[in-house]
Amino acid sequence: MRVKRRGLLLGASAGAAATAIGLTNWWQTGQADGVPRGSPVAVDLQDLPTGKLLTLNWQDKPVWVLRRSPTELAALAGHEALLTDADSQHSVQPPACRNRHRSLKPDIFVAVGLCTHLGCTPQLRGADGFTCPCHASHYDLAGRVFRVGPAPANLVIPAYHFASDNRLMIGTSA
Repeated sequence: MRVKRRGLLLGASAGAAATAIGLTNWWQTGQADGVPRGSPVAVDLQDLPTGKLLTLNWQDKPVWVLRRSPTELAALAGHEALLTDADSQHSVQPPACRNRHRSLKPDIFVAVGLCTHLGCTPQLRGADGFTCPCHASHYDLAGRVFRVGPAPANLVIPAYHFASDNRLMIGTSA
């Protein structure tokens, strides 16, 4: 029985390490800035209401688009002391997204919907942000991680740009 348990623990550890290595390799895409790029995906924002999270598939990963309210944006300043990387200095995002709201336009948030701990998909919890169901890592509505969970970094922001006021292009910068 002891040998089986050791094998199970070794297998689980190897799986966790492979997941972490895979995420690290994906984040470091060979680009000078490390920001994920790929075949562009167009998103129509015209009918996206405030508070609605749109999830789409890009490079076989979930990518989120969220329209935030002015109240939600104002709340981003209220908890910065509790965050691991509040200023996004050690985060993967386009340089233009290195701001409090981590986006090109304050009300539109775009992020890869994978926890930076083991790659689970966090769930939107309204104005409280995102919580990972696997190990309880918690992110605010800018994808910045709170220190209370095991996730080591903020959510990844892919390259993106606005082709027009209501058309978002994910996977490429302008």
